[in-house]
Amino acid sequence: VQLVESGGGLVQPGGSLRLSCAASGFTFRSYGMSWYRQAPGKEREWVASITSAGGSTTYADSVKGRFTISRDNAKNTVYLQIHSLKREDTAVYYCFAPSLPKWGQGTQVTVSS
Repeated sequence: VQLVESGGGLVQPGGSLRLSCAASGFTFRSYGMSWYRQAPGKEREWVASITSAGGSTTYADSVKGRFTISRDNAKNTVYLQIHSLKREDTAVYYCFAPSLPKWGQGTQVTVSS
């Protein structure tokens, strides 16, 4: 079982990013998926979740309206589209399969001018 995140980087405030998480080693289409993040000096926090078929999504209040979680079961990949980035979005973003459970290694997002 493996989850590999990508797409992080250094972005200016107000910018956008799309994070990807490629899954392997399990029947991806059968599992709900989530994104979490951990900012420096803070605990890891839940960001968003999506059901196995992608029909339902939920978001933390802090990201609602700016973040969109989606998935492509044909590509075994879950995405996190981030718009209107703020400095407080700076964190390591992790992909998580709650039912396994399995974490990815994380991808760093830094929002700075």
